[in-house]
This record gives sequence, structure tokens and C-alpha cells, in this order.
Amino acid sequence: MAAQPVFRFAPSPNGELHLGHAFSALVAHDMARRAGARFLLRIEDIDIGRCRTEFEAQILDDLAWLGLEWEEPVRRQSEHFETYCEAVAKLESMGLLYPCFATRKEIAETVAKKGRHALDPEGAPLYPGIYRGLDAQRIETLKASGVPHALRIDMARAIEAAREMTGEPISFIETSAKGDGSERRRADPARWGDAVIARKDVPTSYHLAVVVDDALQGITHVVRGQDLYSATDIHRLLQILLGLPEPSYHHHRLILDAQGQKLAKSRKDESLRALREAGASPKEIRRMVGLEG
Repeated sequence: MAAQPVFRFAPSPNGELHLGHAFSALVAHDMARRAGARFLLRIEDIDIGRCRTEFEAQILDDLAWLGLEWEEPVRRQSEHFETYCEAVAKLESMGLLYPCFATRKEIAETVAKKGRHALDPEGAPLYPGIYRGLDAQRIETLKASGVPHALRIDMARAIEAAREMTGEPISFIETSAKGDGSERRRADPARWGDAVIARKDVPTSYHLAVVVDDALQGITHVVRGQDLYSATDIHRLLQILLGLPEPSYHHHRLILDAQGQKLAKSRKDESLRALREAGASPKEIRRMVGLEG
């Protein structure tokens, strides 16, 4: 007998939810209901400098108001840094991570000197490899002097290791919105370059924490926006390297503003709370995001 599917919604409490978040949560919850699946809520709060308990409380209230139901307890990433450190240690033991002492200014200046430079899927310049291949003595000197450092993945080496482990190109499963069809698609983690796996301020990154949590929570179906489509490349790479289960993915359309831009907390797009206070009902929210006629 096949195991019961498990879906999740994983917001970050660094601002209030807007219509884009509501749409993503509703799509995931609707798909879970149709599949007779479990539905989990996860709070992705590794960014301890920006995340706030008041935002988390508002998120829980907004989601309950929308009609979502989830299992307890809710997993909070900030409570599990030790678990992420174990995953980092495994990657380090495989020789796939290296310390990077570069500042943003140093990276920007190095990129500027090179002129034209490739960008990652988020539009940032690919890391120019300033500290890749640094000798052990120099690394220890910098660490001893207290220079902050992140841990980056040696992408070329990691891709080769993953291919040796699977014997095939890296790929992932993309499912339809109704869950009635799927196809395997090629992943391209190389376009991220030597991505940060553990940040200077916290011992993990979004990419690492997500794949570790999905595995520990038994997530079988990841539902998220098209803006995270490219992140699946590096997530599948990490799953292979860490020996974690492979979920299937559904990347839904985005909710855009009048200018055709993705809604964003950083631009303070109208929050779900504000819409509620203006008299909107859960049914009207569903209509506004195109889930009901």
C-alpha cells in the first residue's frame, strides 16, 4: 500500500502575507485535499534578523481565516540549526564545500573588473571564485583572525559527484496542478555557480534547510511559484548528495500587479490583513487569485 502523500506550505515571517502567498497556500491545500494527503505548515525563519513573531502570528491567523487546516506541531527552522549543521558536515566530509571570506563589496569589485559576467537565476553575478582553492594554511589563518566566512559548494565537483552517484543527469519530477500527470525535467544546478550553503550569520541557507526539512517531514509534493522553479535545480542536487528522498514538484503561476511584476513584501504590496480589514471574504480572495469564477 502506497504511503499517504504529504504537502506543505512554508512561509517566512519577515512580513505580512499578500495575495501571492494566499494563492500559493490555497493551491497547495487544494491539491492536498484532492489527493487525500496530509498538509503541513512550516515556518522558514532562518533569517533571524528579519523574521518577527508578530508576523508569524499574523500568518497563522490569515491562513486559518482562509480555511486552511494543518497538522501540529508547526516546524520552525530556527529551532533546528543543529540538524542543518549535520548536513553541512556531511557535505564537507565529501570535499564539496569550501570557506569563502569574501564580502559583498569584494565580490562586486572583482566582477566589475571582469566586465561582462554571468548571472545566477536571481540576477546576481555568479561568484567569481575568489577563495576557491585557497590553501589550508591560509584558511586557518583567516579563521584564527576571526574573519567571518560562509561555506560555498564547489559546484563543478558536486555535479560530478551526483552523476557518479546516480549514473544519470540530474533531473526532477514536475506534476500537473490536478496531480493527474507528471514529467521528468532536466535540472541545471550549474547556473547557480558556487552557491552559499551555510551563511556567515547562520549555519545554513534557504537551499539546504528546505531540502533537509522536506526529507525529515516526509514531504512528497512541493507546491510553489514559478519564481522558485530554478531553485529546484540546486535542491535536487543537494537531495542526491545527501541521500534524501525525491519529492515531486508543481510550480504554479504567479500573481502579478498592475505593472506585471510579481507581488513582493519588499514593495509593501497590499497585505492579506489589509484586504480582510477592508471587508474581503475568503471566497473573494479565492476569486481575486483566479481560483473561483
